[in-house]
Amino acid sequence: MGDMSLSDYRGRWVVLFSHPADFTPVCTSEFVALSRASDRFKALNCELVAISVDSLYSHLGWIRAIHHHFGVKVSFPIVEDPSLVIGRAYGMLAEDAPDAATLRSTFFIDPEGIIRAMLCYPATIGRSVDELLRVLAALQRVDSDNVVTPEGWHPGDDVLLPPYQDQASALDAAGETCWFHRTLPDKQKEAGK
Repeated sequence: MGDMSLSDYRGRWVVLFSHPADFTPVCTSEFVALSRASDRFKALNCELVAISVDSLYSHLGWIRAIHHHFGVKVSFPIVEDPSLVIGRAYGMLAEDAPDAATLRSTFFIDPEGIIRAMLCYPATIGRSVDELLRVLAALQRVDSDNVVTPEGWHPGDDVLLPPYQDQASALDAAGETCWFHRTLPDKQKEAGK
């Protein structure tokens, strides 16, 4: 898809994800699932960007095979990193790693270009598209209001109020039996967002 820079994506969220190798079963399953879900990411103002050590021609052959065998068009860029420079710079693999066999990292980058969350998987475990979307939505939700999200939160679920940050506030909450875990119906759900 031509030359690119992450700065080209400022103003949008980016899920930058690496994969160990083209033409492998786990990576293929991920690319099929991510391609099928690309509209769900776009609806959250998010672009997908893949990175791998394989060459441009390997990428082209692989996305052609995916299209042929699964009827899926891979519409996001795949950055080639045959020298492992990008993978090492992002801490995706050890400095002394001879290859990218362990390279399956995911970075959630906000519209300002700041990495907000990271997930790492071994080469043998595929990512969950639903979990990637959930993390992205949670990051966006906590940015929109002064709330935090509980375990397993999904859009529309109750949110939590952040913990008190000073002694006076904590003491003033003496009447609250669970002052450290305050749930709140999600205003965005009520507003129909």
